[in-house]
This record gives sequence, C-alpha cells and structure tokens, in this order.
Amino acid sequence: MWMDKMNQAITYIEENLTSNIDLERIANITCTSSYNFQRMFSYMSGVSLAEYIRRRRMTLAAVDLQNGNEKIVDIALKYGYASPTAFNRAFQNVHGIAPSTVKACGTLLKSYPPIHFIVKVEGVEELEYRIVRKEAFRITGISHSLDPDLEKNFDIVPTLWQEAGRKGTISKLSAYIKEEPLGLLGMSVSDEKKQWRFFIGVASDEEILGMDSYCLPKAAWVVFSTEGTHESLQQLEKRIWTEWFPNSGYEYADGPIIEVYKDPNPKHSKLELWMMVKEC
Repeated sequence: MWMDKMNQAITYIEENLTSNIDLERIANITCTSSYNFQRMFSYMSGVSLAEYIRRRRMTLAAVDLQNGNEKIVDIALKYGYASPTAFNRAFQNVHGIAPSTVKACGTLLKSYPPIHFIVKVEGVEELEYRIVRKEAFRITGISHSLDPDLEKNFDIVPTLWQEAGRKGTISKLSAYIKEEPLGLLGMSVSDEKKQWRFFIGVASDEEILGMDSYCLPKAAWVVFSTEGTHESLQQLEKRIWTEWFPNSGYEYADGPIIEVYKDPNPKHSKLELWMMVKEC
C-alpha cells in the first residue's frame, strides 16, 4: 500500500505537468503532510520533488519544441513559466542548451522518464531498530520558519545550526538533556495553519527562559541508530523508506521526524532517527 500511494502521487504529478501541481493534494494521496512527502520523495528518489517536476516538464517541453511549431513563449506558459527568461533558465539547467537551438540537426537533449517506486531487495546488510512507546513529552529550544518548498530549506536549516553554535545556544541546551530522545534534537513540525518550523532543542519538562517549546503526543516511535555525519542520517532514512517500511508491519504516522545528535562532534557523531509509527 505504501508504494502504491507513492506511485499514485507520481500519476497525479504526470497528469498535471501542464497545470498547477497541488502539494496538499499529493499529501492527501499519500496520507502525509506535503512537507514530509517532499522529504520522503527526495530520500527515496535521490532528487528533490521540485527538481523532479522541473526535469519532467523540460523533458516534455523539449519534445514539443522539436516536433511542433509552437512559439517558445507559448510552451513556457504551457509548463507554468510566466516569463520566457525563467523558462530559458530552467531549460538550460536541464538540457545545457537554449530552447531556441533545439531544432538544430544533431542537438543533444536529455530525457527524464517518470519515476516508478518498487520494493527492492538490497543485499543482506542489517538494519537494527527498536520500538519505543512513549508518553507525551515536550521539546524546548529555538525554532525558525521553513519554506513550503523543501529545496529552499537546504540553506535555512544549516544556517540555523551554525548560528545556534556561534551564539552558545547549543551549549546552553545541552545542559538540559535528561530524557529520551537523549541528545540534541533537530525536528521539523507544522501547526494548525500548516506552517512549518524547524526546531533545535532537547526533550525536557523544564522551562528555559526565552526558548520555544513544542508538545508531542503519546505515541509509538521506531528508533534507528547510526554513526557519522548528517549525510549518514540521510542515507539511513533512504533505507528506512525503501527497505524497512515496506516490510515492517508498521506505517509512518505522519508525525515529526526527530534527528538525534548524541554528541556535538559534527564530523563523527552517534546519531538516532525517531519516526512516529502505527501498526498496519
């Protein structure tokens, strides 16, 4: 069912490449939030959702330019670009050439076919996990608003971590680490208005002056461990979505995903990933 939902989302995207692609509609199809869908998609496919849509649109645009007599400005509008300049930039980023040169004999173009998700068996490498049934708890720390487009947050989140270290916030928070998840936490959450924020904090019932807080409900969590850098967590999460969830007997419960940093060494840390789950 999980892979079916992901492929239904791809079908929806394909049917709307020449119109507006509604991220909330995708969220409804996959029974998750639009932000978490983008996160899952990027880890499972190796490319961001925005880039995938851009590649698919430019693949079709190249075919239109080669085989038809439409003006570039009309094709730009067809694929959602209000200005020829923006379309030209997107086309060159994908194909490496300007749209105006497509009809030249021997022009080399790139084609990106639609993605199809399947369950794939990958060797015999183990994936250890534990299920934690935890009462409601609170995360306290600093937070910053996120953009609905996951791609734009690749700059926001690292900057937030850097500022937290420079201002001494990480050292201050570390003194309050007393309950699971034990470590410094990174977590994206949404409120009732579907506005996303990223938290750097700790699990603590203590009030910390000047800090924000977020309450998590009583829930079951699956916990995975690894060592290394933030990239190690990204590799782990890809394995979770593609290898563990399809065969686990659990479903992702569309809650916050918590990154847990066990020590402050950014080059090699003990790490955990906490994901809210429910039985299928």
